[in-house]
Amino acid sequence: MPSAAERARTLVENNSSAVVTIPGLATAGSDVMTPVRRSVGPTGDVFLLFPDESPAVRVVRAAGGEEIEAVLEITDVAPVAVPHRIRGRAWVAGWLTPVPGGAMESGTTLLRLETGEISLDDLWGAALVEPDEFADAAADPLAEYESELLQHLAAAHSAQVGLLCALVGRREASCDGAFAGSRPTLSAVPLALDRFGLRVRFTGGNSVFDARFDFPEPVRDRDGLRRSMHALFDAARDC
Repeated sequence: MPSAAERARTLVENNSSAVVTIPGLATAGSDVMTPVRRSVGPTGDVFLLFPDESPAVRVVRAAGGEEIEAVLEITDVAPVAVPHRIRGRAWVAGWLTPVPGGAMESGTTLLRLETGEISLDDLWGAALVEPDEFADAAADPLAEYESELLQHLAAAHSAQVGLLCALVGRREASCDGAFAGSRPTLSAVPLALDRFGLRVRFTGGNSVFDARFDFPEPVRDRDGLRRSMHALFDAARDC
């Protein structure tokens, strides 16, 4: 399974939903505290690009070089239609300072969030991540394409995804014959994807459960994913 540090790094670098909160700062809405871009530096600091008129930029400038406490919150929402779409959240707490000359384009200001505490609560469970672990971790190699790949699986290979229920076996009685006829009694939606495997959410009647399907070996790129998915589908057909 991906480590907590890898999962946190993946969310910070790739998830599209992020907002910065600063204690004591009242804003008109979370949209004005959403960075235009963000990245992680080699020491684990998070760099956030904001419009010059953002409240975050104004507060940091007014501090005159003093560190400002802040929290970057990431909300991970499944890119496919599925019950309970929020897959997890991550929080990076630290201190904001300006980056002199770091603006990437006119009308923007680059801020540095020096990482202090990292926590997450996702499909794997709740965890705390040390700053040095966060700095040493790498984002999942499939994260950049995950939304596209899950949407493709849901739209073009839903029947094959459903057949994976056969691999769950006796652990889940709802899978028995659920996809054998012309009218499946369960729906199967690919929920999450990483280099180690695929997670599917099965829904039907009063039953909602997730099943995790591990790949034969960790995947590094699209070609490796294609081979691993074919191996899963072949295994399901042989059940």
